Amino acid sequence: MGAQWKARHKEIAANAKGKIFGKLSKEIMVAAKGGADPDSNSRLRLVVEQAKKVSMPKETLERAIKKGAGLLDGGATLERLIYEGFAPHKVPVIVECLTDNVNRTYPNIRVLFRKGQLGASGSVAWDFDHVGMVEATPAAKNADAEVAAIEAGAQDFEPSEEGATLFITDLTDLDAVCKALPNFGFTVTSAQIGYRPKNAVTLNDEQRAEVEEFLEAIDGDDDVQNVYVGLAG
Repeated sequence: MGAQWKARHKEIAANAKGKIFGKLSKEIMVAAKGGADPDSNSRLRLVVEQAKKVSMPKETLERAIKKGAGLLDGGATLERLIYEGFAPHKVPVIVECLTDNVNRTYPNIRVLFRKGQLGASGSVAWDFDHVGMVEATPAAKNADAEVAAIEAGAQDFEPSEEGATLFITDLTDLDAVCKALPNFGFTVTSAQIGYRPKNAVTLNDEQRAEVEEFLEAIDGDDDVQNVYVGLAG
């Protein structure tokens, strides 16, 4: 199902767009702790580029940068939390949260996992690779994903949504691969560090629908940033 689960058709809904802006704002605030200038902060630059691609308002973007960099009163204090467990039918799941209130987040996640199984740290992480993930679309007719992956320094690649390609990188090579891909006919649309399943589970349609419903509920929580699932197809 790819390296990161995405709710179907969520990107086209107006209320979902607001949720996307909210998640990106959190990522920007965390990245901006390393400096408010995207030119000298590669992590911030990648998130800002992603925010611009989904048309985040300039005022929202600039406020998130200033808040994260401590340039506004009441600067952001966000903690990144990782929860592991299983969706229905023993499908492994990693949930990444950004929160300003740990005491709120854990009880919410525990309730959301009631139809699955919330595990301890390390319970499913062994079944995922912690990697850099760069999604890019071909900008030239002769763009070759295999050649681009080799030349840009990616470790692997796979088809993504709507004709895009997901390039897998070592954690330390994420920024370098992002910078190199345009030289081989690809336009980077997003880049992040995340989790890629090693052994994806195959389900029938009925079982899959049950897992999708479970993942939808988790993704809908305001503290949840990313959901990674070992689900094939």
